[in-house]
Amino acid sequence: MREDAAALARRLARNAEAVCRHYLSNGRREGHWWTAGDVTNTPGRSLFVRLHGPEAGSGAAGKWTDAATGDHGDLLDLVARARGLDCLRDVLEEARRFLSLPAPQRPEQRAPVAVGSPDAARRLFNAGQPIKGTLAETYLRARGVTYLDDLPALRFHPRCYYRADENAPVETWPAMLAAVTDLGGTITGVHRTWLARDGSGKAPVATPRRAMGRLLGNGVRFGAAQEVVAVGEGIETMLALRCVLPTLPMIAALSASHLVALVLPPGVRRLYVAQDSDHAGNRAAAMLTECAGRAGIESVALSPRSEDFNEDLRQIGAAELAAWVRVQMAPVDAALLPTGNG
Repeated sequence: MREDAAALARRLARNAEAVCRHYLSNGRREGHWWTAGDVTNTPGRSLFVRLHGPEAGSGAAGKWTDAATGDHGDLLDLVARARGLDCLRDVLEEARRFLSLPAPQRPEQRAPVAVGSPDAARRLFNAGQPIKGTLAETYLRARGVTYLDDLPALRFHPRCYYRADENAPVETWPAMLAAVTDLGGTITGVHRTWLARDGSGKAPVATPRRAMGRLLGNGVRFGAAQEVVAVGEGIETMLALRCVLPTLPMIAALSASHLVALVLPPGVRRLYVAQDSDHAGNRAAAMLTECAGRAGIESVALSPRSEDFNEDLRQIGAAELAAWVRVQMAPVDAALLPTGNG
């Protein structure tokens, strides 16, 4: 299904203007863009959808951004929002219907993926090294994340390529790498955080965070998911929670749009949703909760005191954050989870 999603996203991007005319009929074309009020087809000019460009990377066709909310995604995300679809299966069915494609014959008959993208992501991640003693560890500790044991999903690359756009020169910066994996543990993508040369913060570049590969439905995983798991958007958000709930398996979906499309592990009976305190985060958490409920999974919202849990960790410290989070949890889970000490 994940390969099918990647193939459908590319097909939609090749027909970006037709997609926009159908789902955003109240918008209009302006040069290489389709503009509308938002993804629910409200008239206006806050939403921008790129109509032409490469299949992946900077300037890719089908990528959209809502200037009013900061939300963004690809055309599968747009279809989901426009039709109010919460589950990935329903989104794929709607995309196939629009493209006049038949339903897939068998799960093992998978559509081809974008040439080189997951392979390039695997090669990059394998070229990294464990984060202990590196600038990635320095960076995370500067962000208040001190519990850094057992993090195979994270690596450090001392000279990771960076280019602001296709016409800009290639630079090299140190980077923290995060493996994006599917339910089987296969690396399908990599998230890169380029770092300052002393690790004190992010690199002084236009977009210090980028992901590559096949992301939809997958995530960055900390611990093996069992019956109870926590999910959220950002890597640092989930690492902050892990500092106070070290035994709870966690998944970072990387964005609000991808949080909605996250494929939940089988056997999960209770889902903790760590939501960011913004419109996109609250909406994504609500949609995921609804989707999980239809699958018979109990969902519990975990809300930060400030904008997100990493900001909480830096502002109030691990002990106070632990107390804040644990009162929001089911008592049976809170009683079994020791406070982490970094």
